[in-house]
Amino acid sequence: METETLDGPLVAIVDDDELFRDATRNLLQAAGYSTATFANAATFLESSQRRSAACMVADMRMPGMTGLQLYQALLSAGDGIPTVLITAYPEDRDRARAREAGITCFLSKPFDPGQLLECVRKALAKSLRRPIPRS
Repeated sequence: METETLDGPLVAIVDDDELFRDATRNLLQAAGYSTATFANAATFLESSQRRSAACMVADMRMPGMTGLQLYQALLSAGDGIPTVLITAYPEDRDRARAREAGITCFLSKPFDPGQLLECVRKALAKSLRRPIPRS
């Protein structure tokens, strides 16, 4: 896990692809967000930063637990975090399940970085965890 604290809200990035995690972290930090990265769902669930994350960006397909399963586990534990799911394997069934579960955004790779930033802003607007910084 790697954490970079800036002034903005904490965005948890959960993805088994190290290059994608790093690129996402760099993009979000450039936009002023604090970030914490996790290589899998279990590491995030065990982290003390789970409770301070204002939103989460997670890969849909990861070994062990998918991003959607992670979101649902957090909801079940009473710790729902507004979530952006990302996938390289978009399927209508997964998109529908994500929408029904309350996922903020479901992005298909490749996507424009601006799309991710807009989705993170939407997720943060849903978050009751921390105030959203004014731009």
